Amino acid sequence: MEYQQQARAREDEGKEMPQGKGSPQTGGFPGKAGSPQGKGLWKTKVTVVSIQPSVFVLHERPLPQADKALGLKVEKMGNAESNAYQNHLSRFLPEEQSDIDGLFDTLSGSSGSAGAKNAKAAKKTVTLAALQAHTREPLPEPMTARLYNGMRSIDLPGKSSGLSEQIAKEQFVIFMSNLLKGNADEKISIIMRMIAKTGGPLKGKQIQEFTEDLITSVVHVLSYRKELKGWSLENTRDSSSGVKALASELLSELKLPDGTKPVGSQLLETNFDQSVIEDWVYRVPQISVFLSVVIRQGLHVLHSLPDQTNDILNLVPHCKGIKGRGVVSLFDIPAIIYINSHLPAEMQHKWQLLFSSRLHGESFSQLCAHIVNKGPCLVIIRDLDGFLFGGFASHSWEVKPQFQGDNRCFLFSVFPTLAVYTYTGYNDHYMYLNHGQQTMPNGLGMGGQHGYFGLWIDSDYGKGHSKAKPRCTTYNSPQLSAKEDFTLDAMEVWAVGDAPESAGKKGKKSILDVDPQAQALLEMAGKSRQSEGLREPMEEEEDDDDES
Repeated sequence: MEYQQQARAREDEGKEMPQGKGSPQTGGFPGKAGSPQGKGLWKTKVTVVSIQPSVFVLHERPLPQADKALGLKVEKMGNAESNAYQNHLSRFLPEEQSDIDGLFDTLSGSSGSAGAKNAKAAKKTVTLAALQAHTREPLPEPMTARLYNGMRSIDLPGKSSGLSEQIAKEQFVIFMSNLLKGNADEKISIIMRMIAKTGGPLKGKQIQEFTEDLITSVVHVLSYRKELKGWSLENTRDSSSGVKALASELLSELKLPDGTKPVGSQLLETNFDQSVIEDWVYRVPQISVFLSVVIRQGLHVLHSLPDQTNDILNLVPHCKGIKGRGVVSLFDIPAIIYINSHLPAEMQHKWQLLFSSRLHGESFSQLCAHIVNKGPCLVIIRDLDGFLFGGFASHSWEVKPQFQGDNRCFLFSVFPTLAVYTYTGYNDHYMYLNHGQQTMPNGLGMGGQHGYFGLWIDSDYGKGHSKAKPRCTTYNSPQLSAKEDFTLDAMEVWAVGDAPESAGKKGKKSILDVDPQAQALLEMAGKSRQSEGLREPMEEEEDDDDES
């Protein structure tokens, strides 16, 4: 390769260069990395190569004899700054770099004549006022201030340390690079300053306020940009309590060095150092995903380019089945985001409303008719005390007196706490649906055992229970309802992912019609058709609820 040959170029007065482990970033010094051992050191100049997946940049500069003893620190400050900047810039594809350049030009007011822009690009800066003006509508003001503090916290080589009042181009690019492309270690120093501009150990209350601001900003900006994919703040439960519930759930993963997890008021008053918060950011992927959404959608940069991960693309599933029907879902936006992230990846792109007690009536037969053989789905219930909870069924519901499903099933709560409870391995009592039998329980259940389910809706519609003393054996869930035996106030069932082929076949005969003679004999013998209520309704055309 031509650039590999250029990287080996040297002026060594005919002497053979010794082998070593020098880094190409520092000119490939022989001997140990960073050590000026051996003969044949370059006397006049060195070629520095920055090699990244898409870009390599060559820098040539004089190398004074006095600098040789500095080893890896041989670069002058200006070149070190340039090299670090180029390394961050090279993480972005050319079209991404162009997008970032355009945004910085807009924010810094340098989008005028090309000559002025080229002459003063390095000196252009972004102020808090400019950032606020740009994000006044898409982002809440507290998050704009946090973004500003994160940007200005980045120290540049050769510049005085401490928070700058204005954002230089290098700071802007490094901020984008670390938060959008970096690992937890690269993100943490910026996040620390976004939480509190003074940095240092942070109290749990400060982390709580940051997390709530972050979630609020995600909901706000997705609504503003019309990226909620058919959901809206009008057709879902109020998000304010959902923001607090999701923040509380994410904060529950904060873990001190000794492994303990402070809770409640203790968590709010505990001091957490940078290593603990870095570990938290590493283990709670929602923080990085939410920051990416706030930056991309809030600043309107890199939001339509192909490098977005499925975490961002499937953050909110497409909503189907409620457009124009006057339904306000039992789910809120933060709960939708959180529960969707726990679904199998292939099911995260779409939710389709199958059953709503407010649309289809309070009838167990109607419930079964709308959910049997419709693929994996989410069940959510509200009891008369206002508690919201439910479960994920990984397989189509079938009416039979045996347990069904697999270990992908889980139970969850939405209010007053948001949490997901997954398979323990204790038993395989994942999901159960039965109707019209005298010797087995009739109803819909998940987890636990007959008569003692983690979640149970009786076939005598309106009654249910959530029994867990101390925990549900299948899912390790606590009692989900306000009272162990509860009265059902409202219920929804959402199919997730693509519907199974059998669910989409029009004109398919019901099992009730397969052998009409046998059914007639049963009726003559006085046997009622217990399954009659399970007959599937005519398929409705799936409406597209996505916002244009």
